[in-house]
Amino acid sequence: MTCEKTITETLENQGWQRRFAAAEPRLTEAVEMYRELGFQVHVEPLPTQEKGPDEQAQEDETTCRACFAGYEDQYSIIFTRPAEGHDQSCSD
Repeated sequence: MTCEKTITETLENQGWQRRFAAAEPRLTEAVEMYRELGFQVHVEPLPTQEKGPDEQAQEDETTCRACFAGYEDQYSIIFTRPAEGHDQSCSD
């Protein structure tokens, strides 16, 4: 299991939802937007991908990281969850 999958699964088990990976300035903009919407925000650095031949063969379009290759240090993964005591439902 890759480090990124481990991080994601651990945080999802704590109630976090993975949103997306971003670099500045979009990273800060997205974090601020989620906070304004009433979410708690957690940011994790994008881990480098060190895969063996077996993992590389299993990669599909949902796990492709070709765009990040060599630039992982510039990206972070945004996770959110509803703030405690904040109702995320819409009311009319």
